[in-house]
Amino acid sequence: QVQLVESGGGLVQAGGSLRLSCAASGRTFSRFPMGWFRQAPGKEREFVATTRWSGGRVYYADYADSVKGRFTISRDDAKNTVYLQMNSLKPEDTAVYYCNAHWAIGLGTDYWGQGTQVTVSS
Repeated sequence: QVQLVESGGGLVQAGGSLRLSCAASGRTFSRFPMGWFRQAPGKEREFVATTRWSGGRVYYADYADSVKGRFTISRDDAKNTVYLQMNSLKPEDTAVYYCNAHWAIGLGTDYWGQGTQVTVSS
């Protein structure tokens, strides 16, 4: 059974920082995409950041325009864990953040964490 468990959310003032973690179990996602999405109240879930295997020895990182330059995604395949370092947080970053891991075998399967709340006060 695959599980993704997020941690690190909380309440922070605007301009502050938080670091989210997502640990996967039940399947190894080395070389498969892992990333983050978020959903604010009354809005659709949206892409935040992801990591893609380059085919070499590194991963590429892609970001939503709204977080470029402020958020940094990283991963530790030895720990089957992906991270999201969030700096210069804004009130509009307030949302439930979800970890995603994509098992790109066959038709592909998306796995999701339960979500962690991030609240940024002004």
